[in-house]
Amino acid sequence: MLLIKNGRMIDPASKTDGAFDVLLDGEIIKEVGAPGRFNGSQNLEVFDAAGMIVAPGFIDLHAHLREPGQESSETIETGTKSAARGGFTAVCCMPNTKPVHDNASITRFIVDKAQRVGAARVWPIGAASVGSQGEAIAEIASMKEAGIVAVSDDGKPIATARLARQVMDYCRSLDLPVIEHSEDVSLAAGAVMREGVTSTRLGLRGMPAAAESVCVARDVQLVQLTGARLHIAHLSAKGSLDQVRAAKALGLRVTCEVTPHHFTLIDEDVQYDSHYKMNPPLASREDREALIAGLADGAVDVIATDHAPHEPALKEVEFDRAPFGILGFETAIALTLEQLVHTGKISLARMVELYTSGPAAIIGRERKLAAGQPADVTIFSTSHEWTYRTNDSPSKSRNSPFNGRSFKGAPMATVVAGKFTFRR
Repeated sequence: MLLIKNGRMIDPASKTDGAFDVLLDGEIIKEVGAPGRFNGSQNLEVFDAAGMIVAPGFIDLHAHLREPGQESSETIETGTKSAARGGFTAVCCMPNTKPVHDNASITRFIVDKAQRVGAARVWPIGAASVGSQGEAIAEIASMKEAGIVAVSDDGKPIATARLARQVMDYCRSLDLPVIEHSEDVSLAAGAVMREGVTSTRLGLRGMPAAAESVCVARDVQLVQLTGARLHIAHLSAKGSLDQVRAAKALGLRVTCEVTPHHFTLIDEDVQYDSHYKMNPPLASREDREALIAGLADGAVDVIATDHAPHEPALKEVEFDRAPFGILGFETAIALTLEQLVHTGKISLARMVELYTSGPAAIIGRERKLAAGQPADVTIFSTSHEWTYRTNDSPSKSRNSPFNGRSFKGAPMATVVAGKFTFRR
């Protein structure tokens, strides 16, 4: 058995915030009790969490593990080790693998591989359309039987309103959320950053914020038509958030996520450095402030990393030629503390909610520290000082704009199924 003692336990699902010890028995939480309650128990491994936050296991709702097909950039093993180092006990991996994850055989491959080598749980997301080509619905029902928790054509939107409606109708009957990469491809074509003064100054083709919000508006109307569950991935524009707020006001089942890089960086930070190239692109200062307001007031449901590893040979080229995406697992907690908690914009309890009960609710899971629940625990410090260095990462890629950045606050330990998968 493992005893986590002396920590401040924050569990939004059970509305708990206080001094509690947590006793784990194998893969299950045996009991949560007052400090010192379990000190007389025998055969205990003890983790002293004094001065730390003890929370339900963090979930990353949006990540890329690259396997199968792109193992030179990441694998399930290296990606989940990086996730565990970032405090994540579960990762939802997007389907834009090679081949695209659009059938149950690939679902089973991912699930089986993760069970054998994963340092975090892996809950796959299947493609919405065959090959993510936007022409025909993928084998969604069989993928659900094999273990997917949602569908998405991430990396691109579901191609047409007609197909999006069909996918939503089908997924409503299966009780699966549709996760949308919101982008009007005709407005975004050829763009490499957000359209604005900075893109003009740099001479780089810009994507207007409306490329995102137009697609969000389309899909919100389709939710009105179908009654489906829609989740907007990596939302970056104020106009998109306005659409989500309006949908929620109507009682529609629409949720959204924001990434740490979108509430930390803006388009002005892009200086021909491909480590600042991601999709959606870094947005304006006004957009960032709107996202932070949504994180504070509940309009945003989830913080997700969009961890997108690329081997150095792909990323370290001219800005126009580099692929979109950055690493996200290992800096997420630190950036959230730095940008949102230490600045007083959100509380610690709200932060934990955005990483636990928020994403869990979207995929139909439960995340709480209570007897009988899975023994998945994230332990982090709000004061530990450290420097993020990509060369220290178990990830196979190094594409982060935060390399060399010093932080106050860090993941300290990650427990999955009762076992440490990371200890700082």
